[in-house]
Amino acid sequence: MDKISEIIKLKKNGLFYYNRIILPFEGYLLKVIIDDEIITDFSTTSKYAYVKEEDGFMNIYFKEFKNLSEIISKYEAIKIVIVEKGKDIFNMKNHRKLALYLEENHVLKIEATDDDILFIE
Repeated sequence: MDKISEIIKLKKNGLFYYNRIILPFEGYLLKVIIDDEIITDFSTTSKYAYVKEEDGFMNIYFKEFKNLSEIISKYEAIKIVIVEKGKDIFNMKNHRKLALYLEENHVLKIEATDDDILFIE
């Protein structure tokens, strides 16, 4: 399992297909900001998003959208707040803010954001 910091440093990418993004790490998802939606409910009954963890990666399915590339332009990002699996979720220093950019050929570019980038708290 790759760590988030390794993914960022090595500039590894994720993938996206229609309403699904695939991240090359495991973690505890706390918040997603996509389009004008702020999603914090990732339970099985959530009407917005469903998270499925696999061995070494995780899937996020956005139930409200059929095709993410029709909603998110190449200049916009899906923003997430996540804690790496195995780290203390209650330690705010472990909360990573990431920006996910949809690129060509289903590539999902993953970048760490600066602390001064606006995330709705």
